[in-house]
Amino acid sequence: MKNSLDLAVLGNCEIAALVDADATIVWCCLPRFDGDPLFHALVAGSRAEDGSFAIDVADKLSTRRRYLTNTAILETDIASATGIVRITDHVPRYQHWGRILRPSMIVRRIEPISGQPQITIRMRPLTDWGRRRPDRTRGSNHVRYLLEDQVVRLTTTVPAEFIDREITFVLDRPHVLVLGPDEAIVEELMEFERRSRECTHDYWTTWTRGLALPFEWQDVVVRSAITLKLCAYEQSGGIVAALTTSIPEYGSPGRNWDYRFCWLRDAFFSVQALNRLGATAVMENFMGWVKNVVARSPSGYLQPLYGLTFESRLEEREVKELPGYRDLGPVRVGNGAYSQVQNDSYGSVVLALAQSFWDTRLTHRGDHHLFAMLEPLGEQAMRRWNEPDAGVWEYRGRQSVHTHSAVMCWAACDRLARIADHLGLADRAAKWRASADYIHEGIVKEAWNEELNSFASCFGGKDVDASLLLLADLGFVAPRDPMALGTLAEVERRLRHGNHLYRYAGEDDFGEPESAFNICTLWLAETLARVGREEEAREVFASVLAVRNDVGLLSEGVELETGELWGNFPQTYSMVGLIRCARRLSKSWEDAF
Repeated sequence: MKNSLDLAVLGNCEIAALVDADATIVWCCLPRFDGDPLFHALVAGSRAEDGSFAIDVADKLSTRRRYLTNTAILETDIASATGIVRITDHVPRYQHWGRILRPSMIVRRIEPISGQPQITIRMRPLTDWGRRRPDRTRGSNHVRYLLEDQVVRLTTTVPAEFIDREITFVLDRPHVLVLGPDEAIVEELMEFERRSRECTHDYWTTWTRGLALPFEWQDVVVRSAITLKLCAYEQSGGIVAALTTSIPEYGSPGRNWDYRFCWLRDAFFSVQALNRLGATAVMENFMGWVKNVVARSPSGYLQPLYGLTFESRLEEREVKELPGYRDLGPVRVGNGAYSQVQNDSYGSVVLALAQSFWDTRLTHRGDHHLFAMLEPLGEQAMRRWNEPDAGVWEYRGRQSVHTHSAVMCWAACDRLARIADHLGLADRAAKWRASADYIHEGIVKEAWNEELNSFASCFGGKDVDASLLLLADLGFVAPRDPMALGTLAEVERRLRHGNHLYRYAGEDDFGEPESAFNICTLWLAETLARVGREEEAREVFASVLAVRNDVGLLSEGVELETGELWGNFPQTYSMVGLIRCARRLSKSWEDAF
């Protein structure tokens, strides 16, 4: 079967796995999101017979799946000629002795719903990026797999020989499979699964109950919020851009990147979206991650991305042995963009943490110490606002003074002025206000193109890109200012295709893009709503909702002719956009009744 992005996410903020429509786990990295994939079939192309964890049902007729309401627990029903099998998957996460328990463990329950279906369990992990099949040993009720630098154990109620030799058997009663650390489970396994699943269910339903949901599209927002949380690595507070590497853009050989790292820009959007829903713990954890990153750079210079535990060198290499998603390689590990200059990073960090200075719900609020830590970032923004960089789209072959990066530098200074005023630091407030005003004046002078009646993507340029739609959201211009309206018109004229938006037009390092960017389309919907084009905004939003997969998730882009998703998955940017649009477009609770 051809790989697709009809995938569901399992996770617990420690590990994550991607499961296809047949309940096969096709992607899972250990011991954390950016690790060696235990299951890598998603990027194994035509050689995907290994690197997966499948429960094959003989004479399969159809499948149907769903997340249990307001949880990250996945239920898949597979109908066959001889009966129906239900597979219930979860990754444990719950309160235990006053702490959150989040083991590196995947728990699978298999049960016959009707008839006497036959199944075959195919547990085929690989190690060292698919280069080696691990040695294994077998016990009475488990199989151990000896990976490169760790051992995992599959503990089960299924006879271990059935798994070791892939023996087909009749499923006449429920069974449990627990894949996790090489440790004995000192509890009856069926009871362990039941207790773990119920506790995990309680955790997620309690967490989602605390979200400030809009009246409309609540299911969209809940699924997006859970997915964003699953992309946060709780050990450090870092938030990855996506859980995969090297899922390409449509029709674009070479645009295969490793997104399993923490981009400051993407993390800001994730934190902002969850803050607006009232899920502030992610911001508090992210504050800790940022403090560690900033502490490693006394000058205030920031890379665009870092590793989960603050790694600054993310050397990029290709895995020649893997053919890639649908054989569209290369498969890359690491991301060379870490060495790029991207000057929007300073604004991203300040914006992500600004709320902490006002939000009285937080355990660890922003204070004078945090402000002092952020000021060097403002100094960098003041120094760099009119210097060339790779920009928000990370061009690898050229640099320009990008308008979006300059506006983010302005935002860093503007928010520092507001924070200083809030803290009663009058002299610092005046300094940062003067800096922000100076940058604002310079951007208008250099980036506004009278001929286009629009801001340009770069100083003195004649092109536009979708990030210009963020200027009003950032407060740089008012939504209905003539400059904002002119920019919207030009972006629509050159980048809009039906109800979807490309991020830019023209060639980049790899030719012309052939897929629309989901986050850009969602920026368009928000912008249309701000200027009073509400019905049109709803239509644009509906177009994005229509291309989500069957469990409500999005990747980075979509090919418009087929509506097929392309790019790394799940893309936090895209899930953020769903939350923002739903909140912007929904009727209020007060007006609903």
